[in-house]
Amino acid sequence: MIKKIFLGLSLLIGSTALAQQGTASPYSFYGIGNVNFSGTNEYKAMGGISTYSDSIHLNLKNPASFSKLKLTTFTLGGTNTSSTLKSNDIKEKANSTLVDYIAVGIPIGRFGASFGILPFSSVGYKIHSDIAVGDQKRSKDFVGEGGINKAFAGLSYSILPNLQIGADFAYNFGDIDKSATVFISDDGSNFFISKGSRERVKTNYSGFTFNTGLLYNRKVKGYDWHSSFTYAPETKISAESTAFLDIVQIASNGTVNAVETREIEAANNDLTMPSKFTVGTGIGKAQKWFVGAEFTQTQNSKLKNNYLTSDMASFEDSQKYTVGGYYIPKHNSFTSYFDRIVYRAGFRFENTGLVLDNQSINDYAFSLGAGFPVGRNLTNINLSLEYGQKGKNTNTLIQENYFNVSVGISLNDLWFVKRRFE
Repeated sequence: MIKKIFLGLSLLIGSTALAQQGTASPYSFYGIGNVNFSGTNEYKAMGGISTYSDSIHLNLKNPASFSKLKLTTFTLGGTNTSSTLKSNDIKEKANSTLVDYIAVGIPIGRFGASFGILPFSSVGYKIHSDIAVGDQKRSKDFVGEGGINKAFAGLSYSILPNLQIGADFAYNFGDIDKSATVFISDDGSNFFISKGSRERVKTNYSGFTFNTGLLYNRKVKGYDWHSSFTYAPETKISAESTAFLDIVQIASNGTVNAVETREIEAANNDLTMPSKFTVGTGIGKAQKWFVGAEFTQTQNSKLKNNYLTSDMASFEDSQKYTVGGYYIPKHNSFTSYFDRIVYRAGFRFENTGLVLDNQSINDYAFSLGAGFPVGRNLTNINLSLEYGQKGKNTNTLIQENYFNVSVGISLNDLWFVKRRFE
């Protein structure tokens, strides 16, 4: 009973945390924001590779993995991101925290099931610019927050001991709020009590998506060879937008107050969720080591600019390359705790699909991590560190250097076992 209460409270707390702002990146200005990594910390520490799956860790990126579980698994994780933003001679720092996932995996014979919730995309930016136009000073402020969350449920089946298939279905929901404020004042005037205009757009997203997966492994000259494939077809979800025009005034303390508000437009459009496929392969020895590589292609060229974004932005198909793996000195050691720790590392390079001023925005990162065993029920705490760079410092672009610290817990236990004694 205590276990069930703990699980319920964790899901409730985590669902609330998903509503928090999870990014401070200026690149979340475009489209639906930054698309988050959709796996657990164990896989993030290996660069995001998901080709390998075992019986005690929940692999959320490939639904075929659910039937490989031998124990019921509850997993929860979060990330703190520290960023340094550089543009010309300007340098700023930002910080954000996000609950990455809350999920449960349940083995059911040759079947396996999983359900949970995670943030799909995050928006969080504040951009300010000043432009002199003759004797006037024009200031613009762009602010955005919100994101799209994903609640999912999936099922997997082991056709053979070394071949699994699976699929998961997700309901996507969330709000993204964006605003653009313009102030104009004459030189020498008290700018902090001047009036301006603000355009606000609130978009509510809702709709279903699904993902399919395949896992295959076999022995090759004494080694374990693993391969995986996932495919998510193109789907559309609803995007209901409402635009407002405010007459605003900046008070002497710097706060912005709406003097007059008027709804100017309401529209119900569809947002294209592009198709994506991932193929991966790797080799290793069970409970000892593994190294693998993956390739992902996403048809981001189907994306379009939404409200309050720049005409300089467009989208192209994106590719991501990932390599990573793990090493365990001795998983069943009785004399050394450090021999039972899982050491992980990885690297990824991604063309994000975003194009600004005819330049593709790339994102690459190195990662390290470790899995620390806790207790006797194969429970473990997983830590991952990731350092990366997004974009580059040019006359028109911003270079974002980021450092992610992610912590997750994976609780494992036997459920649905009939008691022999009361």
